[in-house]
Amino acid sequence: MASLNVGNLGEYLREQRRTAQLSLRQLADAAGVSNPYLSQIERGLRKPSAEVLQQVAKALRISAETLYVRAGILDAERDLDEVETRAVILADPTLNERQKQVLLQIYESFRKENGFAGVADDDGVEETRPHDDTTVRGTRTADASEADPQQAAG
Repeated sequence: MASLNVGNLGEYLREQRRTAQLSLRQLADAAGVSNPYLSQIERGLRKPSAEVLQQVAKALRISAETLYVRAGILDAERDLDEVETRAVILADPTLNERQKQVLLQIYESFRKENGFAGVADDDGVEETRPHDDTTVRGTRTADASEADPQQAAG
């Protein structure tokens, strides 16, 4: 079988799995996928769906967005720094889920203030777009003066 252009994803998954000290079988069980299928992903022979990547990310306790970027599901022009920042926040074991969400909301409000707005697409994955104070999917994006981190924390 010819290798697809997902080798980088496979190498990254293998590295993350080893860092988490999980066997291939343990990760496959935790992610709800078959052992041979996960092996093929790691070897770059299969391109997994976004759903499978989300399950693997959850099992590894890493950001699904990071895997989406590596798999080419998210646009290559996406701001990688933003994805990595979100991944670090989501992976921090010292924060609880509520704190992570509040911190992400504050982070997003600062991005809006500086001219970028995150807009969720159909998969629930945020796209980064320059802020232009227009209507997106029937909801007006927040103006920089309206971004209130205190509301995000409440």
